[in-house]
Amino acid sequence: MHLANLSFSHLDGLGLDVWLAENVAEIGPDTPARDWYFPERTLARWLALQRLPSTVHAFPKVGVEPLTAAYRLLAERLDLDTILLVDGGTDILLRGDESGLGTPAEDMASLAAAHALDVPNKIVASLGFGVDSYHGVNHAQVLENLAALEREGAYLGAFSVSRLSREGALYLDAVAHAHAETPDHPSIVNGSIAAAVRGEFGDVRFTDRTRGSELFVNPLMAVCFAVDLDALAKRSLYLHRLAGTVLMRQIHSVIEDFRDEITPRPPRTFPH
Repeated sequence: MHLANLSFSHLDGLGLDVWLAENVAEIGPDTPARDWYFPERTLARWLALQRLPSTVHAFPKVGVEPLTAAYRLLAERLDLDTILLVDGGTDILLRGDESGLGTPAEDMASLAAAHALDVPNKIVASLGFGVDSYHGVNHAQVLENLAALEREGAYLGAFSVSRLSREGALYLDAVAHAHAETPDHPSIVNGSIAAAVRGEFGDVRFTDRTRGSELFVNPLMAVCFAVDLDALAKRSLYLHRLAGTVLMRQIHSVIEDFRDEITPRPPRTFPH
């Protein structure tokens, strides 16, 4: 298994020796960086502590065209037979006409890039149901989309991350390690999921970054939903418009233009 991430760090400050190719960096536990926020190296250090393979590849925040080239190069170099695209949240499951899209740009860039690859197996996993409500995602519509994917034979099922499993215990340890590495900027998504895995409930406080908002941590945040990647990409109403983008800001512009053209589906409430 190999790990890669569409990075929120300033990768342009990395040395030339870490770049496998344009837009593909190879990060290890000792990779020097000029950006204080470097989650790829944080993960690499945690993997090394567990005596696991500790390379984490990183892609800069670019448009779909260069990101696809970066994905393709890495897929060929690693001889991949499967791509598992993981979203911390649910906005990757939105097709574009929902009442709110959350923060879709990075998710859609990754989805479009992976969709363009000729790899035998491609899966999208969504973990952290409910964390995107802060950004306006209506989760009844997320469930509606999952139901539509089920009708198409593209919903692959779900499972819970249990703290009693080895995987669950390691996940909690990795989140704690990352929090300790960047105490001033812990991940709200992973902090919420970890709280759910521990069995916490309601307005759980683990960082000042959520000050002024009310969280609703619950067991559904620890459920991982899986769908067929290509089927999900084909359901998107605007993904095809992103194909020629080179910069991330172009993706934002395309999404904004699309939203100006449509009438979004009205939000729905849970009946119980």
